[in-house]
Amino acid sequence: MKYLRLLTIFLLLLKIVPLFAQGKSDFDYLLGDWEFTAESKEHGKFIGRWSATRLVTGQILDEYRVLGDNGETYYATTTIRAYNGTTKQWELIGMDGEGGLQDFGTARMVNAEMHIEQKFGVASGKVSILKIRYHNIQPDRFSWVADRSTDGGKTWVRNHQTLEARRIGPARSMNSLTPPKAK
Repeated sequence: MKYLRLLTIFLLLLKIVPLFAQGKSDFDYLLGDWEFTAESKEHGKFIGRWSATRLVTGQILDEYRVLGDNGETYYATTTIRAYNGTTKQWELIGMDGEGGLQDFGTARMVNAEMHIEQKFGVASGKVSILKIRYHNIQPDRFSWVADRSTDGGKTWVRNHQTLEARRIGPARSMNSLTPPKAK
């Protein structure tokens, strides 16, 4: 009976473990360094840089930076993206300046597109929801479009912001911050 239970657990793990791994590479296209041009119905046209790296434990850490014409930073935000194998989706949390961990969202790959729904401006009290769709994903470029709601999702402004990114640096991973002790 004991062996039957162990066999059942083993067979169950054989079925479940691949499901946990299925989505872990969904954001691989974002790894590396990018330049982008963008247009927002709220802020007009702008440019920037975006860099993403994979942590040793599998999460994606990225920095998105809006630049002025002379390279000065107008806005920067950092996001951590972690795959949740139980829900089969990515969870994101963004942070900028002194606003703390505020911009929570979820993401999942739908065919060849990444779909994100994320809240922004939580700390300021001016909450907006963005439905972001990464599309035309290629090794050297991708496109991004966001619909926006400022009334909790009752109404949406379509194509509130668009972005075109082109690769300027290769994909990379980050070494462990706390490597194991050498023997």
